[in-house]
Amino acid sequence: MKKFYIGAALLSLLGLADALYLTIEHVTGQTVRCTILSGCSEVLSSQYAVVGGIPLAAVGAAAYFTVFSLAILALFGYRFAGKILTPLVVAMFFVSVWLFYLQAFVIRQFCQYCLISAAITTCLLSLVIIRRFL
Repeated sequence: MKKFYIGAALLSLLGLADALYLTIEHVTGQTVRCTILSGCSEVLSSQYAVVGGIPLAAVGAAAYFTVFSLAILALFGYRFAGKILTPLVVAMFFVSVWLFYLQAFVIRQFCQYCLISAAITTCLLSLVIIRRFL
């Protein structure tokens, strides 16, 4: 069980770094450079990149920080943290699926940083599912 929480904490730190980078670039008005794909600017400047005046990347950063915090608390034996972690990760996964849909079918461009975040969230979901069956 400890390996699960350590893995979740490490993955969430990767997601946090990705989301913080995008948040900082958004807030400072910088253009994010895509090195693999060419759609970062289109995705990150779309109407879907901001929710209620808050950059979506900042919401993601908050979610990843919460996952990290809950994983660390669960690692140290706080059972409530493990119980909260599962629905949070499931919610993050469904948001990632929605955002992937928007990139693929509405914006018709992909952002590599957004795809990295979706992959991290999918890995977190995999850990949650594996933990359920152990």
